[in-house]
Amino acid sequence: MSHDWYPLSVSSPPVKTTAPFPYVGLLSLAGAIFVSVTSEFLPTGLLPAMARDLDVSLSTAGFLVTIFAGTVVVATTPLAAITQRYSRKSLIVVVLLVIALANVLAAVAPTYGVLVAARILGGLAHGLFWAVVAAYSAHLVPAHQLGKAVAITAGGGTAAFVLGVPVGTAIGNALGWRTAFTIIGVVVAVLALVIVKFLPPVDHHGERTPGEERVPLRRDPSFRAVILLCTVILILLTGQNTFYTYIAPWLTDVSSFEPGSVALVLFLYGGAGIIGLVGAGYAADRFPRKAFVGVVLVVMAAVLALALATTNTVVVLVAVIVWGAAFGAIPAMLQTRMLRTASFRTRDLAAALQTTAFNVGIGGGALLGGLLLDGAGLEVLPFVLIALVAAGLGLSLATDTVKDRRERHRLHAA
Repeated sequence: MSHDWYPLSVSSPPVKTTAPFPYVGLLSLAGAIFVSVTSEFLPTGLLPAMARDLDVSLSTAGFLVTIFAGTVVVATTPLAAITQRYSRKSLIVVVLLVIALANVLAAVAPTYGVLVAARILGGLAHGLFWAVVAAYSAHLVPAHQLGKAVAITAGGGTAAFVLGVPVGTAIGNALGWRTAFTIIGVVVAVLALVIVKFLPPVDHHGERTPGEERVPLRRDPSFRAVILLCTVILILLTGQNTFYTYIAPWLTDVSSFEPGSVALVLFLYGGAGIIGLVGAGYAADRFPRKAFVGVVLVVMAAVLALALATTNTVVVLVAVIVWGAAFGAIPAMLQTRMLRTASFRTRDLAAALQTTAFNVGIGGGALLGGLLLDGAGLEVLPFVLIALVAAGLGLSLATDTVKDRRERHRLHAA
């Protein structure tokens, strides 16, 4: 076993390695993530129906997604700080119930304004949910099992894209968008009860040694590394979403796919992501640095193949699948790295900052891609993804190099 990323010199309370691996607890977390992510992205497949019913334009209805993401970005870190002293398990239950309430309010919203308020409420709860859940795995398992644990919980988010959102869209198209929101609200409430029953509670408060002084979080030895990793996340996610947000029009307008086949291509992309996620659980515990570099390079190569073989349907399809499998591993690897980078006392703050970085990257990438689309066209988007992802990888490698040199210098001085 090799921890060739940041060494675990930061404080982490011992976990009994003789305890059985907490599959049930982690699967219950994965289920909660599944319904939360499904709830977040449910409007994307129902925007036309929602716009017609509420008598607003399609772009105005689309702002619901932007408002939700913006709420998560603004509120996650402050809410995480305010709720630092509360039980992690209790917070998960409370925020799930608030998410359920937000979905029910959305379902019965008589006006667009009420629907916006419901989505803001859901965004507040969703941001805090991720700030708590992202660090929960690290409290349940020893360090050498962290990659496996993160991969299991992250599977809930992947399943939401592959199964949850498409099923929610199908229900909305068949029975109405309000019914879809009602059903997801009920399912979220049920998952809250599952969490109550099956998720083990954890102690997230680190104990101070005698004579130890409490210092501000910004002076924690791991804080600078956390900020640098958040920057890497921001760059990578911005690059990914600059192109992926507009993959559907790229497939039909630049490549040679028919509109009716786009859904199948995206399904294959999401399904391949599951394969990547499973591989991430293995690789993140054994050779995390090499595996991360490898999957990022594969993403760049696959997208380059897309850009250079736009009219070759077979090449594009294979490249999309490879891209999906490679990128599917990256979020879990980044989350595992964050939990190993942050000290025990900064884990919850690090998880909140990580959630913010992910959402800024998602929203910023979509915005950048839209501006480039209007100014330079769809054709440039793959190359922008490659450039930004390369920049994120470069920063990651540079950070690792500096960290390694400092560690060698420290060992030599000792």
